[in-house]
This record gives sequence, structure tokens and C-alpha cells, in this order.
Amino acid sequence: MATPKTLELRKLRLMTAIKTPYTADGNVDLPAFDRLVEHQVANGVEALIVGGTTGEGHLMSWAEHLFLIAHVKAKFGDKLAIVGNTGGLCTGEAAVATRKGFAAGMDCSLLINPYYGKTSSKGIVMHLENGLKYGPAIIYNVPGRTGQDIKPEIIMQIAGHEHFVGVKECMGHERIAELSSKGVACWSGNDEQCHESRHKHGAVGVISVTSNVVPGLMRKLMHEAPNDALDAQLQPLYTWLFTEPNPIGVNTLLMQLGVCEPVFRLPYTFTSHTAREESVALVKKIGLEHFPAGPKGLQVLADADFKHVLNGDDA
Repeated sequence: MATPKTLELRKLRLMTAIKTPYTADGNVDLPAFDRLVEHQVANGVEALIVGGTTGEGHLMSWAEHLFLIAHVKAKFGDKLAIVGNTGGLCTGEAAVATRKGFAAGMDCSLLINPYYGKTSSKGIVMHLENGLKYGPAIIYNVPGRTGQDIKPEIIMQIAGHEHFVGVKECMGHERIAELSSKGVACWSGNDEQCHESRHKHGAVGVISVTSNVVPGLMRKLMHEAPNDALDAQLQPLYTWLFTEPNPIGVNTLLMQLGVCEPVFRLPYTFTSHTAREESVALVKKIGLEHFPAGPKGLQVLADADFKHVLNGDDA
């Protein structure tokens, strides 16, 4: 039987895969991070995925990763749920990170199947169970990144676990409908599909990249009555954000908005000048008032404005 905390987490409709900003020396920029989170809170986001793909957890040391989880929980834990991305390729490493993540205060873990070093269906179940034992967990199914689908028959083997919250599902409407019909809480992992998944296919909500930049509008799509017009209005933004592999688009746009310094940890880099001009037009068409913005406002930025770093230790 699911724990009360697990049941509570299943009700969340809008979670943001929050971006991690950096200072010029490559360290995590906590003041910029806090301002971004404050904008999320003000616009009704219910949970944050900390150190996910969008938050570049794979580019952080575990010390940085766990520190950021502890920081956001201590500062904002009374305002939204904190989901730490503590899954990984190595079962032992992921289990230790998950245990320490809960010790640092996170409310829930995000667990992924082993990528690159793929295993059998039985191995996936055992891998995930070694994270589930420490507390509530959302399972992340993203075959486009892992190279291996967590099929419904695998999910159903762990669905009865007391800490199983549900699935961040990137396999589309049909898969979400199948799992939802079996009582599995699903969050769309595809922003461009999330409105339809939520209102027509049984998804609880979305774990979103786009809500980094338009959290209030994404909340409308998830919490209010179906709004096909708003969904259509945001489709060009979705397309722009994901033309390059995530998180390149959202990183670049947040830098253009002046929310964070134009600093990339490699291997990520900025979009083209033409694409940045297109994003300015998109933002203006949607309405700058829906976006977070720094003192300098929205800018195209020149290529020379961007900096690339390895991490905070290479300065």
C-alpha cells in the first residue's frame, strides 16, 4: 500500500525540471537559482526536479548535486515539493545518492533505468527497487536518452511498491493512456504533448522544461479547463526550445532574458544568432510579461557574450 507521502505526490500537476545557472567561474550561481525558483513559486509551480537533465545533474559532482538539493529544500521546501534526480547508470552509486538525497531533505527521487550499460527487464526492476526502498520515487522513462524502454509490464512489477509515485513518461499519448488505465500516475515528459495528455489521455500533469520560462501559462494548461488556443500559441515555443538537444534552448533563452549569466558548462553551447533572433520574436508574440526577466530585459546577445566552462574546479 502506498504511503501517505506517496499518495500526496501523485496529485501534483506541474513540476519544473529547473535549470541550474552558473557564475563566470563555473560554479553554481545560487542567487540566480533562487530568483528563478522564486518566479516558479510565484506562478504556481508545485514541484521542482533538481539536477535533472535540464538541471544538468550529469555535469555536477555528487557533492554539488546533493548540496543543491539541500539548499533548495531548506529555502523553498515549505512552498513546493523537491524531487532530486538521484538515479543513474550504476545501481550502487544511484542507491547511495538516493539515500543521501533523502537525508538532505528531498521529498522524492527521480530514478532512471541504466543507460548505455543496458540490462535485462529483471535487472531494470532490481535497479529501480534499490532506489525505491529509501523513499518516494518517480520513474523516468526516456528511451531517446537511455536507449531502452521501460515497458508497461516492467512498470507494473514495481507499481505496488509503497514508495512508487508514478512515471515521467516520454513515449507519448498511447503509453500514458495505457499506464493510466492501470492506475499508474503519469506525467508527460513531452511539453508539446502535455496538454492533450493531461486532458484526453489520463496524465496527472507534466514535468516540464518550458515552465522554466512560462510557468504561469503552463499552470493554466495543467490546472484549468482544456485550452486548445493557448496550447497552439505555445507550440512554436516548444519547437524552438527543443530544436537543439535539451537543455541548450532553455539555457540560451534564460540567458537572453537576463535571468542568469551567459555561462555554459560543456558540452552544452548556445544556439545560433538567427535562432536567438527568432526567440526574441517568439517571446514578444507570447508576451514578455509571462517570462522571468533580469534588469537588462530581453536581448539577442552576441556570440562573444557567451562563455564556456568545464566546472567550478577548473577556474
